[in-house]
Amino acid sequence: MNEPLNESILTAAIQTNWLGKRFEYLPVIDSTNDHLRDRLTTHSGMLMPHGMMVITDFQTRGRGRMNRRWLSPPNVSLMFSLLFRVGWPAEQANWLTMLAGIAAANAIRNETNLDVMLKWPNDLIIVRHNEWYKLGGILLECEFSESGKLQQAILGMGINVNVAPESLPPQPIIPATSILAATGMPVSRPRLLNLILRELERGFSAAAQGQSPQPAWNNLLVTLGQRVTITTNNDAEPITGLAETTDEWGHLLIRTDSGELHTVTAGDVGLRK
Repeated sequence: MNEPLNESILTAAIQTNWLGKRFEYLPVIDSTNDHLRDRLTTHSGMLMPHGMMVITDFQTRGRGRMNRRWLSPPNVSLMFSLLFRVGWPAEQANWLTMLAGIAAANAIRNETNLDVMLKWPNDLIIVRHNEWYKLGGILLECEFSESGKLQQAILGMGINVNVAPESLPPQPIIPATSILAATGMPVSRPRLLNLILRELERGFSAAAQGQSPQPAWNNLLVTLGQRVTITTNNDAEPITGLAETTDEWGHLLIRTDSGELHTVTAGDVGLRK
C-alpha cells in the first residue's frame, strides 16, 4: 500500500470523464500548486486543459494556507493539484474549495466509514473525544480577469492516507492524523484518488449549472454551532462568538456576545474552551 505511484497505475485507476484524466506525475516535486502555476506561464502551459492534474509522492516545499508548510513522508499521502478554467463570478470562486471538501469527505467516508468532517474554511477533520484532528487540507489559488471573472484556479489537496502515527507531522493549530492512524488499516491511494475525483467531477458539474454546494457543505462543517475564535492574517483583533452558519459563498457568520453578526471571509478557527 505504501508503494510509489506511477503513470500506468494512475491511468488505470482514474475513471472520470475529464477531471484528472490528463495528468503529470512527478515522484518528487517542490509543490504541486507551484509547479502547475509555473507551467501555466510557459507556452506549453497555455495548452493545459481544464481538469489537468499534477500529482506527486513527495513534496519538498508543500504548503497550505498562509504559507504554512505541509509535511508528509514519501509514498503515503495524496498530494495533487487540479487546474480549473472557468468564467465564474469572483465571489463564486470559493465554491471550488467547498466542492473539494465535500468530495474528499464523502470519498473517505464511503471507503473507510470514518466520520470525516470539515473545519471552516478548508480542513478535513476527524473528531475524537471532543478534540479535532486534521486529516488533510485544501489550498485554492485563483487568477481573475479585469472584468472580475474567475479566469483560472489551481486547487491543491493534501491528505494523510497511510502515514504511520509516529510519522505524523506537527501542525500549528490542531494535531494531525491519518486514515491509517484512525482506522489501523491502510488504504489504496489510487483507488481513493479516483473516488475523490469522481465526487468532485459530479459536484463541479452541478455547480456549473448553478447549484450551490453550500447546503451539503454546511452539513459537514464541524465548526457550526461551536463557540470559536477567528484569527485573521492581518492586524485585526480576533473575533470570538458562536459560529451560526455560512452564506451562499461560504463565508462564516459569527454571532458575538454583543449580538453583532460578523461575516468572516478568511481566517483560522479555534475552539473557544
